[in-house]
Amino acid sequence: MLLSVVVPMYNEEKNVAPLLERLLPLLQRTVGDEGYEVVLVNDGSSDGTLASMRAAVERYADIVVVDLSRNFGHQLAATAGIELAQGDAVVLMDGDLQDPPELLAEFLARYREGYDVVYAVRRTRKGESYFKLLTARLFYRIIKRLTKVSIPVDTGDFRLMSRRVVEALRRSPERHRFLRGMVSWIGYRQIGVDYDRDERLSGVTKYPFAKMMRFAVDGITSFSDVPLRFVSYFGFFTSAAAIVYALVVVGFKLFSLHPPGYTRGWASTIVAVLFLGGVQLIGIGILGEYIGRIYDEVKGRPLYLIRSIDRSNENAAQR
Repeated sequence: MLLSVVVPMYNEEKNVAPLLERLLPLLQRTVGDEGYEVVLVNDGSSDGTLASMRAAVERYADIVVVDLSRNFGHQLAATAGIELAQGDAVVLMDGDLQDPPELLAEFLARYREGYDVVYAVRRTRKGESYFKLLTARLFYRIIKRLTKVSIPVDTGDFRLMSRRVVEALRRSPERHRFLRGMVSWIGYRQIGVDYDRDERLSGVTKYPFAKMMRFAVDGITSFSDVPLRFVSYFGFFTSAAAIVYALVVVGFKLFSLHPPGYTRGWASTIVAVLFLGGVQLIGIGILGEYIGRIYDEVKGRPLYLIRSIDRSNENAAQR
């Protein structure tokens, strides 16, 4: 069995060497002669990440460095690594050492029991603000409610996938990728493994609030049409309420009555106009999100472009 470990990186210059120093001895103990490869994907970094990766190619065996033509984002960089990985099983993990490589031994044990996907479930998350923890908790539970796919809560992209799951991902060329949702949609036997997520070794998070919101929108719109149906239902409800209100107004006019608290003025009219205008703009915005995704898909551009691929040669250090 060949095991591939895919690590997408963006501006992680200081984390490349510590990651490999911790990961490679672990792979030698757990996989050994069965064989492994570590696929490092440089997602258009602007620091010395690529240089650190190429230094690892010269120093270690079984390293593959994939340099993308520009920054395509974490999900597409991970997709590039997964599609280039040659292993019978593929592990996807982050390069900041928040996902402990030591969990790979348990991943492999579950894989050998016959599971196609072994995903890591975050029991605790060290070094993150209360706001980040709260929003992440809400996100996972909201998306679980909205989508038709059973996506495990409190999970990231840290997981092991069998070859047939990887091949299924390769046949899913959608651009706005939400990998953890896509893997759940594929199905097969899946199981979770609890772990405590560590603090980032160095550098800053690549998912600030704006990117988190964009990621959340991608996840919801990729796997749910509930927002569209909600707009329709709310439109019907508002129309029904408007008809009832119109009948009440006509009734008062016919019988020369005034409703309780009636005063001549424009306040109620302004409130109604602003409310309906806001509803319409929200509805148009939701439609725009889905239409924008259709526009991106029909252009048919490649998901990513590769500038170069470097592999360890025979002169690299042996295991």
